[in-house]
Amino acid sequence: MSAPLIRPGTEADLHRLVDVEVEAGQVFRTVGMTQVADDVPQVSDLREAAESQRLWVTQVGSEVAGYISAEVLDGNAHVAQVSVAPAFAGRALGRAMIKFLEDWGKTAGRPATTLTTFRDVPWNGPYYLRLGYRAMRDEDIGPELARTMAHEASLPGIDASLRCAMIKRS
Repeated sequence: MSAPLIRPGTEADLHRLVDVEVEAGQVFRTVGMTQVADDVPQVSDLREAAESQRLWVTQVGSEVAGYISAEVLDGNAHVAQVSVAPAFAGRALGRAMIKFLEDWGKTAGRPATTLTTFRDVPWNGPYYLRLGYRAMRDEDIGPELARTMAHEASLPGIDASLRCAMIKRS
């Protein structure tokens, strides 16, 4: 098996990345979150991230296996989305992409990396705890991250009471 390559996302990748996110999201059906599983990302959002150099693709051989996108919120690097195609699950690709994004933030002088996630879904909150993230207290959440969380709470299937923001200092 080829070693994974993390590279900038391009226009040619965008439709495959939509497929990766939809495929990866199907696991939410196993915890009763069908609306989350039914979500289809917008190519335009991925395009904007690619054009802003905040989208990276993980490639194994010639196949796109996953992707990660970033934002900068409240001065921190922020994991906007990370998805791994089910055919590539269990190979630590998600961990590699998150480390890549953390390093991207460090290189840019960001003091931490943040993300939002479901607190109790095994491949969400507990997973990020294992990667060194900790849940943020409400009073520690900056205004940009708070706006992101409010927007997410407005999406179908997203119950804000089940979510949290997490942080890992650089």
